[in-house]
Amino acid sequence: MKLSFSAEDETFREEIASWLAVNLGGEFEQLRYRGGPGDEHMFAHERKVWEQAMAKGGWTCVGWPAEHGGRGLSIEQQVIFHEEYARAGGPGRVGHIGEGLAGPTIIAYGTDEQKKKYLPGILNGTELWCQGYSEPGAGSDLANVKTKAVLVEGRWRLSGQKVWTSLAHESDWCFVIARTDPESVRHKGLGFFLVRMDQPGVEVRPIEQLTGTSEFNEVFFEDAIAEDILGEPGEGWKIGMALLGFERGVSTLGQQMSFQNELNEIISIAKQNGAAQDATIRQRIAEAHMGLRLMRYNAMRMLSDNSGGAEDSAALVYKLHWASWHRNLGKLAMDVLGPDSELVESGPYNLSRLQSMYLFTRSDTIYGGTNQVQRNIIAERGLGMPKEQRPQ
Repeated sequence: MKLSFSAEDETFREEIASWLAVNLGGEFEQLRYRGGPGDEHMFAHERKVWEQAMAKGGWTCVGWPAEHGGRGLSIEQQVIFHEEYARAGGPGRVGHIGEGLAGPTIIAYGTDEQKKKYLPGILNGTELWCQGYSEPGAGSDLANVKTKAVLVEGRWRLSGQKVWTSLAHESDWCFVIARTDPESVRHKGLGFFLVRMDQPGVEVRPIEQLTGTSEFNEVFFEDAIAEDILGEPGEGWKIGMALLGFERGVSTLGQQMSFQNELNEIISIAKQNGAAQDATIRQRIAEAHMGLRLMRYNAMRMLSDNSGGAEDSAALVYKLHWASWHRNLGKLAMDVLGPDSELVESGPYNLSRLQSMYLFTRSDTIYGGTNQVQRNIIAERGLGMPKEQRPQ
């Protein structure tokens, strides 16, 4: 496990930190620390403009190979990029699903024509993506998808419903897992499709959250045309699982810096309002600090393991760890705020950053694989225990 950086890496750190110091100001100053969990609705247009400003500076898709427009950075330098971005208060990235998920998957499995068609829009920040995986009856159990894809006169047409589709209302494209073989079951007979959102047959319905905002949506497909299929019919499960491996990649270090920012704010408030004088609160802050350090070490172990992928033992425990830790941090924030945590300045949903964070963390142990499902995965794939009995 590598825990240090070379002199060249530290020079790169100075480069990205300096660029952020100069550019994350002026019209973008208001975006600092905004757009994170529970706050994704804020400054939607301005964050799109910021995404394109980053692209002009050469700071999007930094881990992509140079032949596809990226910087081809090493793992260490990608880690530094995400750390410095979060440290500077960089806003939530509206292009992260395209950059971190769709793009690497298209690079890995797309044809040359598909790469030329889709990658430039992600790279320059002008085309945003969302993920069409979960369905009302297929959340953590992704292999249970019911959305159908039928080949009609050489075009795949999709019909079905997706749910919890983050940023669908802002997105130009969606990658969708759908069933190409109506007789197939479970993970067989699936396809991985690239679908334009602005077309007849695609309807987006926002889902209002506890915060009163709508970061995610239901998406209904009714004979919607898929622009392309990635890979071959029947390879959707393989490609979808590869994408989940990209999801648990190097950007996790940036996520941890965002967590550190939240913890720092909690500590500052505890010192100001006297909550830090409570021995129990001090103990919980210490436990939060230790948990975050363990999270970093596990992520570095995960990134240092050449076997990689979502099946790696370090990757298997990561989601369970950070989701539970972040949920507990939300509770700590409310206890540190004390009675103020129950109050808002005005209106029903004019929440502070920590109040929004607390409400959002209620979902951390559910989305992306519930804690219960993650424990099953750890037991079966990580520890080799007998698999749970499933209906035939």
